[in-house]
Amino acid sequence: MRTIVICSGGLDSVSLAHKIAAEHELVGLLSFDYGQRHRKELDFAAACARRLGVPHQIIDITGVGRHLTGSALTDDVEVPDGHYAEETMKATVVPNRNAIMLAIAFGLASAQKAEAVAVAVHGGDHFIYPDCRPGFIDAFQKMQDEALDGYGSVRLHAPYVNIPKAAIVADGAKYGTPFGETWSCYRGGVRHCGRCGTCVERREAFHLAGVDDPTEYADPDFWQAATRRFSAKEVR
Repeated sequence: MRTIVICSGGLDSVSLAHKIAAEHELVGLLSFDYGQRHRKELDFAAACARRLGVPHQIIDITGVGRHLTGSALTDDVEVPDGHYAEETMKATVVPNRNAIMLAIAFGLASAQKAEAVAVAVHGGDHFIYPDCRPGFIDAFQKMQDEALDGYGSVRLHAPYVNIPKAAIVADGAKYGTPFGETWSCYRGGVRHCGRCGTCVERREAFHLAGVDDPTEYADPDFWQAATRRFSAKEVR
């Protein structure tokens, strides 16, 4: 399939880009600037496009993002420390973010005669983000089938939607993803902080996958304590 990958520059979407390049016809990467504090991730998406030899488009939706208030990713709200699946991580929800991005992506795909849009939502996202769940993926496909009826047929490809992040690390390693050239940290500093939910999840995923983690973290050991605390809560 001629496929456009929505690529943030993070581990999941860059791994997906390498997977699609190996398994399908990758026609381009699509990124979004929605005013995220970790906007540096877009540089990693651009580097991925250069590496794979495909066009890279960045869609500026900062005007929309300014109105999606209350998220630690876009507002002056502190990014919480801890395990990704803790209740506190709901502070990182940007309302309807994936629905907005996918609607734009499907319009571009139809205009560019692509056959699919690939997105890297995964099983670990389900608790925190409602627009990363299988039900959303299925419903969005049905909506787009109606929206593009008679004009185009674009499939929503979400191969990671039911697997954990550790499986993405394993899949990324299979396709030669340069993990050191991806960005996950929500704080957007010089180095990955090692303490926010996405850093903890990233570090844990490499550990569970048995793959060396090339990432430099400001606090490289915090993930262990955060994971233990979360596991203890789950047991209770």
